[in-house]
Amino acid sequence: MSDLYLVSKNIARNKLRLVLNTFAIIIAFLLFGVLGSINNAFNAGIELSADDRLVVVNKINFTQPLPLSYVEKIRAVEGVKQATHANWFGAYVEGSKIFFAGFAVDPATYLDVYADYLTVESTQRQNWQQNRQGVLIGEKLAQTFGWKMGDRIPISSNIFSNMDGSHVWDMVVEGIFTGAESQADTNYLLFHYKYFIETQTFGSDWVGWIVLNTTDPSLNDQVANAIDEQFANSFHETETSSEKQFNKSFLEQLGSIGLIITSVVAAAFFTLLLIVGNSMALAIRERTREIAVLKTLGFSAKHVFRLVLSESLLLAALGGILGLLLAQVLVQGISQAPQIKNMLPNLVLTSDIFIQAVVYIVVLGLITGIVPAYRAMQLNIVDALSRR
Repeated sequence: MSDLYLVSKNIARNKLRLVLNTFAIIIAFLLFGVLGSINNAFNAGIELSADDRLVVVNKINFTQPLPLSYVEKIRAVEGVKQATHANWFGAYVEGSKIFFAGFAVDPATYLDVYADYLTVESTQRQNWQQNRQGVLIGEKLAQTFGWKMGDRIPISSNIFSNMDGSHVWDMVVEGIFTGAESQADTNYLLFHYKYFIETQTFGSDWVGWIVLNTTDPSLNDQVANAIDEQFANSFHETETSSEKQFNKSFLEQLGSIGLIITSVVAAAFFTLLLIVGNSMALAIRERTREIAVLKTLGFSAKHVFRLVLSESLLLAALGGILGLLLAQVLVQGISQAPQIKNMLPNLVLTSDIFIQAVVYIVVLGLITGIVPAYRAMQLNIVDALSRR
């Protein structure tokens, strides 16, 4: 008779208790997987930020524009490797309620600045740069609307008006870009700044923000200070920060999402420890005489300790793995919803979350089983057999 057979039989002895404990563990790890994925999705922009990339915005507020002339002046600052600019467009497809990010960018420089973040085939890149009405579509956005190469698509803006009196810009799909990492956001489109600026009714020769690469990340502070000092006391003062700092400050406007998610998960696991720990203690107490018989038959105290602890670990593994599998299915399902794609385009259950969950499964099994296992190990045979 193997130890695994004994452990599995003892766990399944009380079917109702097994179901309830497993269900509690499943829910806890389901929450951990889903909420952890959501938290990672919110923080993906921070984690994927390049060390050498800086963002320059208007000091008043990042929604206020900057003069286009600032771009060349910033390129001339010592330590700046390359610089580009972008404007927010506020895009949607006519007749659709799905809004997504659209940026009017400089096609000659934008992809170079973000070379580590997104990837586009060289021929597609050249075609896009040569076609004034060309647009690059993110892979996830293309999947949402079923767009493919060569499609002529009407893109509307909820902010800007076209000179022809409409809110629609005709564009041609010249390329589909992918993310360098699985969590990279590809739920947006890029089109020509000149096409945008020459056809809209207001905002000529202005840019929303400027992005640059430094020649060395160690020069970030020096370059940022030089840029802000250059435009100090001007009509349009700047605030320059690293991409990571910029994304973090933007995310903080939504509130402390990480703290909220961590609090929910911590509460769930604390409750789980109480439930499963108490259940394991009760199960061992009910089998006091049986444990004494095992010792009488020659099972050593250490062997009994391992058997009881294995029960706790097996129970935690059973519920934890099922919870993670359900979390994976749920995350994959909700990530396909158009509204979720727009708000959380990076929603995936990553390997990091899975590894953390495995560690928590082991910790849960050890914490809930260590005390009952120790008591079983210390159990006196005579006292145990005399109990009623």
